[in-house]
Amino acid sequence: MAHDSDLPCDGDGVCMACKVKPSENESLTCKTCATPWHVSCLSAPPDSMGDAVNWECPDCSMPPAVDVVPVKQNAAASSSSGGRGDLIAAIRVIESDSTLTEQEKAQKRQDLLSGNSKDEDATVEGVNQDKDVLNILDASLNCSMCMQLPERPVTTPCGHNFCLKCFQKWVGQRKSTCANCRTPIPAKMASQPRINSALVIAIRMARVMRSGASSGSSKVSHFVHNQNRPDKAFTTERAKKTGKANACSGKIFVTIPGDHFGPISADNDPERNVGVMVGETWEDRFECRQWGAHFPHVAGIAGQSDYGAQSVALSGGYEDDEDHGEWFLYTGSGGRDLSGNKRTNKLQSFDQKFEKLNEALRVSCLKGYPVRVVRSHKEKRSSYAPDKGVRYDGVYRIEKCWRKPGKQGFKVCRYLFVRCDNDPAPWTSDEHGDRPRALPAIKELKGATDMTERKGAPAWDYDEEKSCWMWKKAPPPSRKPVQCENEDGTKVRQVRPKRPTMSVKQRLLKEFTCHLCREVMNHPLTTPCAHNFCKACLDGAFAGQSFTRQRTCEGRRTLRAQKNIMKCPSCPTDISDFLQNPQINRELMNVIESLKRQIEEENAALSVDVDDGSLDGNNEIIADEAVEADKSVEDDKEGAQPVNETETKQTHKRKRSSSIDNVSPKKPVDISDVVHNLEEVDTAHT
Repeated sequence: MAHDSDLPCDGDGVCMACKVKPSENESLTCKTCATPWHVSCLSAPPDSMGDAVNWECPDCSMPPAVDVVPVKQNAAASSSSGGRGDLIAAIRVIESDSTLTEQEKAQKRQDLLSGNSKDEDATVEGVNQDKDVLNILDASLNCSMCMQLPERPVTTPCGHNFCLKCFQKWVGQRKSTCANCRTPIPAKMASQPRINSALVIAIRMARVMRSGASSGSSKVSHFVHNQNRPDKAFTTERAKKTGKANACSGKIFVTIPGDHFGPISADNDPERNVGVMVGETWEDRFECRQWGAHFPHVAGIAGQSDYGAQSVALSGGYEDDEDHGEWFLYTGSGGRDLSGNKRTNKLQSFDQKFEKLNEALRVSCLKGYPVRVVRSHKEKRSSYAPDKGVRYDGVYRIEKCWRKPGKQGFKVCRYLFVRCDNDPAPWTSDEHGDRPRALPAIKELKGATDMTERKGAPAWDYDEEKSCWMWKKAPPPSRKPVQCENEDGTKVRQVRPKRPTMSVKQRLLKEFTCHLCREVMNHPLTTPCAHNFCKACLDGAFAGQSFTRQRTCEGRRTLRAQKNIMKCPSCPTDISDFLQNPQINRELMNVIESLKRQIEEENAALSVDVDDGSLDGNNEIIADEAVEADKSVEDDKEGAQPVNETETKQTHKRKRSSSIDNVSPKKPVDISDVVHNLEEVDTAHT
């Protein structure tokens, strides 16, 4: 236990006992907490230099197990009677209790100092350990300086976590090594520490679940109904520049969902009852969005990577585009560095890939879905673009897609669009729409790679009998909520079925995903730029690359070796020094393994509960209801035609027993499925 006169030095290095700043020879640093102490003011200084190396301060050398007796006197009485050590020990026990929130710890400290301390066992028993996920993080991720969960956590390359303020205070004392393992801290990280966003989200989620905020009233968000929106999108008062960068979206005049495929018919146009007609022109993309021709007001592609693309906009975004009216070559999205202040960068810096919106266009190519096309006046290289505004030019179909080197030297995704609309194009004088035509000859296909071409019948095709383009296959069902009308004319929003909810621990584990493989990290590494990766993924990203490269002068003599720059996969930071000796983040790995283990135990306990016979009663009810349904079906069939009664009962009995025996103990069975199976047997037998 620390002596009354044992006090450390403050943040400025001044001894708190004698108020004198000791020299380096008179200062002694604790090996555990790295706190400086004045040797002359210590009650028990070390005897030799060997003891000074492994010396622990009086606070750190205190025995961990302390029998705390509830203090009944106030703070003044405890200090006068010599009970200062017991009071400090009691406060340390409260601070180290991971089952208490910060508010509960403050309340217990106040009760302890005022003499109103209650039995701690009652408090511990009142905490629901099953719902407490904060102690999972509190056991491994505490800051080594303040002994609390890190506030704005900073992770060193050696895998230790600190609060940002604690880390800056430590570095500000000209200490260039980790407070835990004495590993050197890179100079760039010491000057510009980066916050580990994955830990921030995990700690925030754990605290919210601990405080029970998720079970309370949900946060009310502001929402403007479609009928209350303005008829025309307007610019808000906050807009600093001309245009509609900060504009409010206007009312949507059509009743289609956001993922509607094909043309917009009169049934979806309650305002005019004519639908969106080919050649219709709007002032800008915001007004085009109001009529559903192309919903995104910035992006040129509307779609989902696993569902397909609904519409595209030709606005001159890529110089590789070629517009020939009835068909055009479209360039996919991506390939540009849009980080920081490079939002308007039109130069490509890497290859495009078939992912995200580019993959959505490829899905529409394989399925043969119709894609709505709008042309903007910003496309200056096309003879078919409107003079002003945005114009709807009908639906097209993607026949082929491939990749090729673009004009800027990087590969781009290319798509061949061919018009297939029942209405004539705005630039022709024909009275009828398109007819099936042969595909044009594309010269660039000779050097193309990753060619994709539809092999089966398209979903949208030309019908020779009806002489029109129509859906040959059922259009894909919408996955977004739409508004429907009740019998009284009121509009009701259809609610999509909810996805299966994840437990708190599963959501917490999902936050610790690798930035490369998008899976839960295995042997996690935290780079100096605060990005987290699996060790195998990060090693594979730089496999075969050397840290230095040799240089020669015209092949005669060797110059000094040059360092290779190895950029982080998530940012432009050079991590070559970190890759020479990467250290696994043990604290983060312990948290991930603890979460996985607890999730497996919960799943195992749940499966045991199901296997113990929780469905036995349900099986009996299903069997009884199946017999009753069987009898009712037999009564209905009895007067229709003569059937061998013995054979029918044996068939029903055999089918019923097999249906009940095949019920999985982990999945409840609906009685309607059993009745449906019995009806199929009756129909087949009849």
